[in-house]
Amino acid sequence: MTAGEANQLISVHPNDLKFIFELEKQSFCDLKVVNNSEHHVAFKVKTTSPKKYFVRPNTGVVQPWDSCFIRVTLQAQREYPPDMQCKDKFLLQSTIVPPNTDVEDLPGDTFNRESGKEIEECKLKVFYVSPSSAQGNSEDEGLKSSSEQSPDSNSTVQQLKDERDAAVRQTLQLQQELDFMKRRRQHRNDSGFSITFAAFVGLIGIMVGFLLNLSLSSPHME
Repeated sequence: MTAGEANQLISVHPNDLKFIFELEKQSFCDLKVVNNSEHHVAFKVKTTSPKKYFVRPNTGVVQPWDSCFIRVTLQAQREYPPDMQCKDKFLLQSTIVPPNTDVEDLPGDTFNRESGKEIEECKLKVFYVSPSSAQGNSEDEGLKSSSEQSPDSNSTVQQLKDERDAAVRQTLQLQQELDFMKRRRQHRNDSGFSITFAAFVGLIGIMVGFLLNLSLSSPHME
């Protein structure tokens, strides 16, 4: 059974392991293990070259409809493989276990077919990729993604520019209206001050005149 087949307890993504191969350097590949069932499923990872790879975790239990990640590390190598071809293989075994089972509780014969249990197996191939090839593929995917998204990006940029210009125009209009209201209010305050001051002066003048008239009209005492 391969990693992409349906109706299986466990599915693995991606379907194979790809390592960027450089001398004297480690490389790793992450696998996502998905439980496609309503059962607790235990898994175990095996490889044809156990001294060459470091797998963590190599055994685990995945809860119903849940998932986990496995990191496979390629140990530093001292020489290139012929034609960069790798014959290593991985095997992921899975089986149903009782609910709330921990990894420490798994019996030694959990993945033994002779125990009568139904064991599913998922085979994974290994590929080595040179750093230059990996970088080239990454750049090609980036250019492809940019070209595919270019029309939408241009449309989005133009829309943002239009919205910015509209916001600037609205801000200027609001500023002009605010200045006009300030001038109008100031003018009203000045006019009110002048009228009040004139009325106050006029009232004082009337009172002074009344007092003078009263004083002049009063008889003088001998």
